[in-house]
Amino acid sequence: MLLVIDVGNTNTVLGVFARVAKVHEDGDPDEPARYERLLANWRVATSRRSTVDEYGVLFRNLFSMAGLESKGIHGIVVSSVVPPLDPVLRQVCERYFSLRPLYIEPGVKTGMPVHYDNPAEVGADRIVNAVAAFEKYGGPCVIVDFGTATTFDCVSAKGEYLGGVICPGIGISADALFERTARLPRVEIRKPARVIGTNTVGSLQSGLYYGYLGLMDGILELLLADLGKDTQVIATGGLGPMIGTGSKYIKQVDEFLTLEGLRIIWERNAMTRKESAKGTSKSSKAGTANKSKNGDTAAATTGSRTPR
Repeated sequence: MLLVIDVGNTNTVLGVFARVAKVHEDGDPDEPARYERLLANWRVATSRRSTVDEYGVLFRNLFSMAGLESKGIHGIVVSSVVPPLDPVLRQVCERYFSLRPLYIEPGVKTGMPVHYDNPAEVGADRIVNAVAAFEKYGGPCVIVDFGTATTFDCVSAKGEYLGGVICPGIGISADALFERTARLPRVEIRKPARVIGTNTVGSLQSGLYYGYLGLMDGILELLLADLGKDTQVIATGGLGPMIGTGSKYIKQVDEFLTLEGLRIIWERNAMTRKESAKGTSKSSKAGTANKSKNGDTAAATTGSRTPR
């Protein structure tokens, strides 16, 4: 099984993929096993203060509730936008799963050129989403991820990451409104029954939902004018199903897009590691053969030398 982990500022999403039952008919027999079946997934709060053992217990409990064994995990891949948690999760993986995780960071093979002024500035989750969207839906495409921030990521028809837009998430917008107003109550973010609110709660919900919908569709209208009318728009993230379904431009809501992207990148790097291991093995064998050959020659020369 493959464990994939996406660490966000508000939530951490985990998923476990199982290997396919058989190799694809047109597949390379040397290709690493593919993990295409999502067995389980969880969304938990991101805690910057939790210790290695606290995270370990959390993961073990989640596995237990799903009827999964931690010893069945053969690989772990992580994308994170919370750097302080990176060393904690590395230790969790090593201590509780006896595995070294693959982090999505500069140097990792993604198969996607990044056309950003400084590619290192792009959040790991944005690249992961872009890789998954292009693999599943083709390009050009725009991925709208509803997280703590809402991101719009653009991919060309050739599969190049072009850049995007970042704006405050709807949750941040709501928190700012509630914190700066004395008499407005905190309300659940949801689609109201009608646009015109007849009470304070309804008015707030209408403003948050339709206001954010207008912001999102306004940005998408500009992006589609730039990328072309055939551009696919895919929504993901915690609020993707609620906000995305109200958009004029979003045609796909893919709840597990980030998890799929992590799986795809892990498999691409697994192939690279396997090829590298093969190369190392061949070099090692060649070196041993040369050493043996040279050693035999030296011994023969020494043996034929006339003693003085």
